[in-house]
Amino acid sequence: MFGEYELRTRFIKVFDKKIHLTEETDEIVVYRRDEIKRIIKKADRLKILPSPAIGYGVKLLMVKLNEPIAVPPKDAISGYIEVPIEVDVKVGDLTIDHFILGKEKYALYGTVDVGVITRYHKSKFYVKEPDSVGIAKVIISNPSKEWKLIERIVFPIKDSVMFYTKDKAYYPLLIVTLKTAVPEVNNTGKPPKDGLIPTREALSLPNFLMRW
Repeated sequence: MFGEYELRTRFIKVFDKKIHLTEETDEIVVYRRDEIKRIIKKADRLKILPSPAIGYGVKLLMVKLNEPIAVPPKDAISGYIEVPIEVDVKVGDLTIDHFILGKEKYALYGTVDVGVITRYHKSKFYVKEPDSVGIAKVIISNPSKEWKLIERIVFPIKDSVMFYTKDKAYYPLLIVTLKTAVPEVNNTGKPPKDGLIPTREALSLPNFLMRW
């Protein structure tokens, strides 16, 4: 699914989508997906890469946990959440197609007057990595002297690097710190495990304060 492909006649299945490449001549390949059509002059390989789920241009992803998590004082818990992703199709550094996997959902984060629209998803908190297409590893740390409860995780995704294997896509490692009443989330820009391929240079994003 994810990775680089030779520009020749073939079908490529990406989750529930199907890409069709057709060699028209020795130098020309036609790319088709649903109603999308592109003519490509052979010079490079086709790249199918995971992309952050920004949808209509949102900057944040909000994941509502199926069950809230209680973390003891001076302790931490690590696990995984399922997350939505999108797909970039590229030749060189040029994106020739972009599409969404699964259904899009959005939600208001904050209040009506000062809140923002986020991409929205619900997920179980997994102790072991789930068999899902989109995954984020999360470390929830509570350095305070009190028990803390967290019901959702909101983190920045715009301009985020992604990591992948052939069959799975990963957001960078997320660190949630419950030091005060306002959780702080760090999209570290780092791979959640060894052996993953980055979509581009891996850089961290500014920390995000979950004020609501």
